[in-house]
Amino acid sequence: MASVDPIPTPSVVILAGGIGSRFWPASRPERPKQLLPLGTRGQPLIRDAVDRALALTPPSRIEILAGKELLAAFRPLLPELPDSAFVPEPARKGTGPVLAWAAHRIGARHGPDTVMVSLHADHRIQPLQEFVRVIRTAMEVAREPHCLVTIGIRPDRPETGYGWIEAAPAREGSPSRMVTQFREKPDADTAREFLARGLLWNSGLFIWQVESLLEAFRIKSPEVGPHLELLDSGDPGPFFRAVTAVAVDVAVLERSPDVALVEAGFQWDDVGTWEALARSGPSDPAGNVVFPAGAQGHLKDAGGNVVWAEDGPVHLMGVRDLVVVRSGGHVVVARREDVHSWKEFLGELESGNTEEAPS
Repeated sequence: MASVDPIPTPSVVILAGGIGSRFWPASRPERPKQLLPLGTRGQPLIRDAVDRALALTPPSRIEILAGKELLAAFRPLLPELPDSAFVPEPARKGTGPVLAWAAHRIGARHGPDTVMVSLHADHRIQPLQEFVRVIRTAMEVAREPHCLVTIGIRPDRPETGYGWIEAAPAREGSPSRMVTQFREKPDADTAREFLARGLLWNSGLFIWQVESLLEAFRIKSPEVGPHLELLDSGDPGPFFRAVTAVAVDVAVLERSPDVALVEAGFQWDDVGTWEALARSGPSDPAGNVVFPAGAQGHLKDAGGNVVWAEDGPVHLMGVRDLVVVRSGGHVVVARREDVHSWKEFLGELESGNTEEAPS
């Protein structure tokens, strides 16, 4: 049973690294995805994420983890956060090492039983009130000894781009279920099977006491655990040089018998590709989604298209299910079904490994 004592003030960590190359050319190094108006009410994603954090804890207990350049870009949008909230990552080694470092730092400052909530800067979540209710429920569960908590999402389609979770039936007297297996991103047939069997999506939203997480790293993660004592010096450099890059899911969650799942009652989407905007953006009667607000253009006999018209008007006639992006001096047109290859396509452009356009 989870404790019925009042929940102490949590610490919230927002993972905000990366530029979101799958949203190129709108997302670029000088203006990464987190700054694009892809959140609720047309807000930048990072603003949305911080608003969620502020609904859980005061500004002094929030940390944003990202590269120095990104943090500098975030600051003007987040005037209520203190300087201590902007924490530069010493190196990009995956979510495992960076969350271990954050947990060690939070534990030293606020105590080993502090509840830590790990959020991402590229999620769309609403309504806020339901998000807060679910996270507070998960915080209660996380106060059980050794317990790591993940938030599961009830799926509405056989999604191949997310990890899935199998869980046991609900525990008596608890709002949670114990995870029996994490399943990697499946192929289409397996995703349909998962949907039929009632598996949930892995949201990447995690809640735990900092000592529970650090204990799991010590016991389960050879990539990170043996190097945790290097953090005692206060200089994270040696730690990040010693660890092996690894995701927190792989490092501890998939290896631990003490992972509990709380099912979300809120709407959730991982804004990972242009396809996400077709699901969560405001659409016209024909299913076209146009960003950003105020974008110019005209669509005639067109349906199911995702349009980003930033550098000028985009006009479509008689086409369906396309992604059309005009930004940063580039125009990109692709079928929606091919957006999973967007990052590969960008790599070809950057390497020069492309076919010349006919003259």
